[in-house]
Amino acid sequence: MRNITVIGVGYVGLVTGVCFADLGNRVVCLDVNEEKIEKLKQGIMPIYEPGLEEMVARNVRAGRLSFTTSYAEAIKDAEFVFIAVGTPEGVDGEADLKHVRAAAEAIADVMDHPLIIVNKSTVPVGTGDWVADIIRSRRGDSIPFSVVSCPEFLREGSAIYDFMNPARIVLGSTDREAAEKVAQLHLPLRAPIVITDLRTAEMIKYASNAFLATRISFINEIAAICEVVGADVKEVANGMGYDPRIGRLFLDAGVGYGGSCFPKDVKALAHMALSNGYQPRLLQAVMAINADQRRLVVKKLREVLGTLEGAVVGLLGLSFKPNTDDMREAPAIDIARYIIAEGGRVRGYDPVAMENARRVMPGVEMVPDPYTLAEGCDALVVVTDWNEFKHLDLERIRGLMRKPVLIDGRNIYDPALVRSLGFIYRGIGRGFNGEGVS
Repeated sequence: MRNITVIGVGYVGLVTGVCFADLGNRVVCLDVNEEKIEKLKQGIMPIYEPGLEEMVARNVRAGRLSFTTSYAEAIKDAEFVFIAVGTPEGVDGEADLKHVRAAAEAIADVMDHPLIIVNKSTVPVGTGDWVADIIRSRRGDSIPFSVVSCPEFLREGSAIYDFMNPARIVLGSTDREAAEKVAQLHLPLRAPIVITDLRTAEMIKYASNAFLATRISFINEIAAICEVVGADVKEVANGMGYDPRIGRLFLDAGVGYGGSCFPKDVKALAHMALSNGYQPRLLQAVMAINADQRRLVVKKLREVLGTLEGAVVGLLGLSFKPNTDDMREAPAIDIARYIIAEGGRVRGYDPVAMENARRVMPGVEMVPDPYTLAEGCDALVVVTDWNEFKHLDLERIRGLMRKPVLIDGRNIYDPALVRSLGFIYRGIGRGFNGEGVS
């Protein structure tokens, strides 16, 4: 059993802390947000993540997991301190490191014994050196410490599974011994461990996310070509995916990527390149294509309805992806804004993200279920591919709508089946589908 402190109780920090506790370590999770910590002590989760509430309760009962707002309390027995705070997008697309700085300064102020400080947050290349400089200059004494980069690769909605079944563990440090100690923490996960220098580890994270975002924008560009030449992008992606050099993952055309990682990480990487005199042309194209996908939905609505003035449009799904309540950079936000700007009315439904959506989509009427959503609508748009949407009673939906228009922004339906039920169907990159260009 090792003593671990995790700073930050968001998606990364809370999942990291509870999973390390579940592996038998003693973990203290710290956050400066008193409300979040008080709710966690009551068993109320600040985020939605499948399986998280049960795992937190189990480890709290076992005495392996606790929560605090006090740095002194959190660090007094710690051997490892993981920094897992947010790094939001800054004014020019750069990563805003104010929370990382605050954590590093607070650690420096209370540490009274050697520590291994682990950067878990996604941070620009060079941040590990910067954190070490902050602590060294703030303390001015000889207490030894090391900084290790250990970037996270968790997907919201399956974060616990991803932590417990990683494809690899990436560690970077100028102190090989410290990196190997962090590697020891991860040995129970039985994953390949890559140990490199600090800056390379930080770059691996950005390069990984940028590559996955590129795959999404690539298949969306292929979808656009499929529409004008009459091919079906779903079948194209399937055919491509059988090639072991390509694979099928992240080749689903749709309304584009969102969330807390891909948008800000691609922007931050592009900003790093520009700041160092390099023009990141591919990354700029990836971002431009992604922005266009949200406008494409509105274009399809306009083509079918003629005008959005006075039209009632229902959004099926609001969170940026299924199995999460995260609304950060969610495509639904832009789609709703564009529709409202053209005089339309927007309703929305999501299985778990309604409360968060209300805060960022004030002009959207939230409804309790998909069938209420459909009543009197001129069009429905599938924005998030929640499983429950794949098994809706579409005949009932059709009967409730004022106009039977379905824009399938995630290509979850069979075009022929939906059209046979009387819908005017438009997917993303579904070719002619026997009814002209869709």
